[in-house]
Amino acid sequence: MKRILVTGACGLVGSDLVLALQSKFGSENIIALDLHDPPKEFQGRFEKMDVRDFEKLKSLVHQYDIGQIFHLAGLLSAGSEKNPDMAWDVNLSGLKNVLDIAKDHNIRVFWPSSIGVYGETTPKILTPQHTSFEPNTMYGVTKVSGELLCQYYHHRYGVDVRSLRYPGLNGYKALPGDGTTEYAIHIFYGLIRENRYECFLSADTRLPMMYMDDAIRGTLMLMDAPSDAITIRTSYNFTAISFTPAELVAEIRKISPDFEIIYKPDYRQKIADSWSQSIDDSQARKDWGWKEEYDLPKMTIALYEGIKERISNE
Repeated sequence: MKRILVTGACGLVGSDLVLALQSKFGSENIIALDLHDPPKEFQGRFEKMDVRDFEKLKSLVHQYDIGQIFHLAGLLSAGSEKNPDMAWDVNLSGLKNVLDIAKDHNIRVFWPSSIGVYGETTPKILTPQHTSFEPNTMYGVTKVSGELLCQYYHHRYGVDVRSLRYPGLNGYKALPGDGTTEYAIHIFYGLIRENRYECFLSADTRLPMMYMDDAIRGTLMLMDAPSDAITIRTSYNFTAISFTPAELVAEIRKISPDFEIIYKPDYRQKIADSWSQSIDDSQARKDWGWKEEYDLPKMTIALYEGIKERISNE
């Protein structure tokens, strides 16, 4: 079989995706790529590279006979606001490099978009698949631009590129970063280490979320679907659950009744306020059978147990 390349392999999604792909296709067929060194526990094929280097990326695709690329490398929401020039360069130059290589080598591509595409004019409740996109963050701007670039390469060159608008994703195999929705991961580190957490979003900030296992499963479902089933070539709406910090705290207090929470919204509150509260992903459910498996209580237990084990092994 042709091999599979995962860029951004050390990130929150990449860490889980690489393991899932290795399990499905064999470690020898998965090439993990990242700008940073892999964690010490990583097993498999790894390449350290900047996705903005077109010639090196093209050479690697030839070297390993790549047939699919999961292009996850990029700056997230908060990081993009801190360095908008770099966000534009990394998020779009890297994507265009991947699409140009895919165009010439008949490679199927997955690229993640985000709820960051939504803005102040977007309906906040059950946001439809086709709606207004006026993001007020550089992250959102790069995601809207990326969606249009993907659609263009599909229509103009026939590139089989597929995408999901990821909600807030919650996992534990990689350390959380500074993303706007990642309070829902950081909070478990606070729970286990100190039984308290200072939250950078307000108690009633409702956002679309998903447990990482569901996100990985949905991503693989999309990539396995026949091409004629894919009706959206920008990016599919994709969600599982919506909740607030206060609702997550209520679940956590079933584990630790005296858990202490302090709300101190920072610059990420404005980002969160511009996003949708819930998503209509009926098109994904219709086209390729998407259905989540984790609700909030089930996700809470899974994150608690996973992060507790991770901390115990530090």
